[in-house]
Amino acid sequence: MRIGELARRTGVSERSLRYYEKQGLLAAERTPGGHREYAEAAVDRVVRIQELFAAGLCSSKIAELLPCMRDGDGGPSAVATPKLVADLTVERARIDRMITDLLRSRDTLDEVIDAARG
Repeated sequence: MRIGELARRTGVSERSLRYYEKQGLLAAERTPGGHREYAEAAVDRVVRIQELFAAGLCSSKIAELLPCMRDGDGGPSAVATPKLVADLTVERARIDRMITDLLRSRDTLDEVIDAARG
């Protein structure tokens, strides 16, 4: 499929898809005319990339992680390493800290709202 079709099917801009390719996160074949052609599996790959960005991972960490994941279900592949598991454990702990901070902020806002309501 061409880049416009991939963008439409994933809800990700063509500009972002080109960025993913530049960062080594997404691969495309080139037609004789120079147009990008993506495999059907690129849809799952882009969804997975978006999920990892949403989790707060940077593109370099995602590039390290993607070869160790199966696109269809996001599970680990045979090339997942102990270092990767350790790195992901650190990322998960970071996300847990963010959740704790957000819950604390929400509780503070609730207190202010309650006080303002009188």
